[in-house]
Amino acid sequence: MTLVVRLQPTPEQSQLIEKTAVAFADACNWINGNVNSNLTNRNSIQAICYSDVKSQFGLTANHVVRACARVAANRLTAKRKRRKVREFKPTSFDCDARTFRIIEEGYLVSLSTTEKRIKVPMRVSNYHIGKLQGRPSTSAQVCKHRDGNFYIHIQLKSDAPKLKKSKNVIGVDFGRRDIAVTSTGNSWSGKDISSIRDKYFRTRTSLQKKASQGTRSTRRRAREILKRLSGGEKRYQSWLNHNISSSIIREAIATDSIVAVEDLTGIRERTNQKPRNKTERRRSNSWAFYQLRAFLEYKGIKEGVKVIAIPPSYTSQTCQKCLHIGTRNNKSFKCENCGNNCDADYNGAKMIELWGCSVNQPRGSELLSCDINSRATESLHLPYRKCR
Repeated sequence: MTLVVRLQPTPEQSQLIEKTAVAFADACNWINGNVNSNLTNRNSIQAICYSDVKSQFGLTANHVVRACARVAANRLTAKRKRRKVREFKPTSFDCDARTFRIIEEGYLVSLSTTEKRIKVPMRVSNYHIGKLQGRPSTSAQVCKHRDGNFYIHIQLKSDAPKLKKSKNVIGVDFGRRDIAVTSTGNSWSGKDISSIRDKYFRTRTSLQKKASQGTRSTRRRAREILKRLSGGEKRYQSWLNHNISSSIIREAIATDSIVAVEDLTGIRERTNQKPRNKTERRRSNSWAFYQLRAFLEYKGIKEGVKVIAIPPSYTSQTCQKCLHIGTRNNKSFKCENCGNNCDADYNGAKMIELWGCSVNQPRGSELLSCDINSRATESLHLPYRKCR
């Protein structure tokens, strides 16, 4: 768990922190540019350049070690994504147990800088105090946010509870019209987030046009507003997904259930191959289903609730009562075999629940078997005709 706390340094302390961040970024850029780019192991990188970096940039020994580790981590990520390592910016530096320490009395943080060790007050709330009390931390990151203030990102580690075993399953169907629908009947509409996204898109489009074509004062003002609005849509989406995931996990705890979700990996690539207008493509590509799944998974680990992902194939087309293929038309689902007529997303959630039960319990595959319908039975008794 990462706890973000705002720092309240004096002007002198701010200069020391800024200087340390600059030296840390310069060291990372020097390491990345002078050490063999094929090396991605932090110990190998450290063995080659430790002495040079320490003498050249004035960092403490542990800051040099953390710089090597950051370069190694960024190289691994870039290699996995088949990209080049981006330039390191002087906006943050990493700390370990020797370069920072939380002082609970007065809630100060002791930081090592390039010149001396300083004690910086933290702006803590009751939430921060409850998380920090009696929980020693061994790693953190000091960052300068866009608002110009310094924050410390404290990594708190604890042993996760053992995942509970249960035969009860809550199926969760993800969608754009309804962000999430559970097999227990709960749903969260996506109407508000869609309207907010459209509003932000129209505002950005208008301001970007004014920032490039208006008068000098108009361009300046438009850029200022764009900067102020930056990240607002993303923060609202994260807040919404946090609320949805917390509600689902709380329900799973109350009913002693596990949670089953759809594995929608690669859905954007598949849907983008279909002919659609620009508006539909934008709305689909801004769909934050993976973030919601990630929130469910980490909150589940924290509370001991198992979260499993199942294949999404035919979950929205299969009838949850008779397991025959039905017809889906927007939000309605109809089964010709048994006459089931219900909400399509709820039917999909119930099918995900069945999938989860089949995965989670012995002989669960029998839950996904269905009887042959009458037409198919009659066809089995028809006389055999030889094809010519």
